[in-house]
Amino acid sequence: MEKTMNDDCIFCKIIQGEIPSYTVFENDDVKAFLDISQVTPGHTLMIPKKHIANMFEFSKEDAAKYLKYIPEIARAVKGFDPEIKGMNIANNNGAVAYQSVFHAHIHFVPRYSDHDGFKMVWTDNSAQYDNEQYQAIADKIKQQFEVE
Repeated sequence: MEKTMNDDCIFCKIIQGEIPSYTVFENDDVKAFLDISQVTPGHTLMIPKKHIANMFEFSKEDAAKYLKYIPEIARAVKGFDPEIKGMNIANNNGAVAYQSVFHAHIHFVPRYSDHDGFKMVWTDNSAQYDNEQYQAIADKIKQQFEVE
């Protein structure tokens, strides 16, 4: 396990055992535990044991090392209750994107029905864009790959 920790981080304190958690999976790379908010029953978080603030700070090596556990954890969470019909797997990066703990984490939110109390609201703004605007945005994003 990498020892890079942040003394002010609640998730680092959970990794170090200073704060208890309801752990569902743990190895040298990641820890998965129940989110204390339980948006729906089984709501689980997966965190790297290395303190990384968010996905913007992940290297390709970090992604390969930590994110490979997502399918395994998702299957385990889904498998605990036959009533689970699907799952939202989400990651929030930055305060504006609703990240409240600045240690990278993946949410596994089991979905029981369309009426289980959890909502993700998407706004369709496609009427604001024509083909030229879509292409301009795509080209600007493509240019960022050349910067790396």
